[in-house]
Amino acid sequence: MTEPLLRVFTDGSRDFEAALAGLVRRGDSDHSQVEPAVRQILAAVRQGGDRAVRELVQRFEGRSPDPLVERDYGGEAALAELPPEVHEALVLARDRITRYHEAQRVGLEGFELDAEGVRLASRVLPLGRVGVYVPGGKARYPSSVLMSALVARVAGVEQIVVATPDASPEVRAACHLSGVTELLNAGGAQAIAALAYGTESVARVDKIVGPGNLYVAAAKRLVFGEVDIDSIAGPSEILVIADHTARGDWVAADLLSQAEHDEAAYPILLSTDPSLVERVVVALGQQLATLPRHAIAETSLRERGLALLVADRARLVQLANQLAAEHVALHVGEPRELAGRVLRAGAVFVGPCTPEAAGDYVAGPSHVLPTGGAARYASPLGVYDFVSRSSVIEYSAQALAAQGPAIEAFARAEGLEAHARAVSTRTSR
Repeated sequence: MTEPLLRVFTDGSRDFEAALAGLVRRGDSDHSQVEPAVRQILAAVRQGGDRAVRELVQRFEGRSPDPLVERDYGGEAALAELPPEVHEALVLARDRITRYHEAQRVGLEGFELDAEGVRLASRVLPLGRVGVYVPGGKARYPSSVLMSALVARVAGVEQIVVATPDASPEVRAACHLSGVTELLNAGGAQAIAALAYGTESVARVDKIVGPGNLYVAAAKRLVFGEVDIDSIAGPSEILVIADHTARGDWVAADLLSQAEHDEAAYPILLSTDPSLVERVVVALGQQLATLPRHAIAETSLRERGLALLVADRARLVQLANQLAAEHVALHVGEPRELAGRVLRAGAVFVGPCTPEAAGDYVAGPSHVLPTGGAARYASPLGVYDFVSRSSVIEYSAQALAAQGPAIEAFARAEGLEAHARAVSTRTSR
């Protein structure tokens, strides 16, 4: 028997609790199944450099990258040749993303304290070189370039390398608009390895950002420490919260906007209205029939799609915060009030006229968001991800003499005599 487009669970039932428990654990990615292979790929690239990357691209992607790295990648020409509506959309996105993230720089400035002969400062500087992974395969993602590389550029990063397999004209154009300095023509774990360890053609980066498949996620996790990373991204997800005021076709459209990403995506509906759920299921079937990525979206809905029915608005808020979803869309009465109570989410889309797709492309905030419930503690990609902080400490002789006894007492309390003497040798005179 074919699975329904959305499995429906009513609060209070045993099935509801089991379904909710599964959703709460959705961030558990089984990297162990691919980790041995990823370790071999990382070791091969670390030892073999460009040659190993080329061989791995040939093995896994079925092509020979030539050149492997492009610094003159034709982005300006690609932008000029795009259809006018696409060109305009990319420029609009560039402008809005830049404006939002320039505003985000407020608060990143360092500060200085100077009192009693001690000068203390916090110095904030952009990273020197960043790698941005942009997935290929099932779709083209110029938006991912803008939402990652452009944010790094706004933060002040001077060298930005985008790793993506066989970049399309749209991706090249987005790289140009984002100030990308070079393109690495590779995907998968081999691209992550090249960025993390460096090769003859690829200078090692300081940080790697951007989503990818299970192999990419496992590779990012394994190279962390060699370089910094943004997060371990899982499948895309949307939580649509809807009450009796919602339109079923609009809710269905939002669910499908995530379902078409990947078969593993999570389209989740949380509602107080059983009749709405029925209308949404009907609308899903109607909209799927004409969707180009029908097979992907249908698999996502049948295997990962859920509708959770609860009694009231308070329960909507409770479950929304418990699930801490990547995207939360509010199709409810008084959506701003509810948005103020949904405290754990990657991005909140307030009101029925705010489709999640706006956030994917032109709204402004980066669409690189925490998945799998990580919004409990993690944040959207921002300029703060592309800076490092240093503490600066300067003592005068008088300040060290005044604080020296306390420093020595601390050191000896911890059994670290050399620490104490590092002070006493300076103050004993």
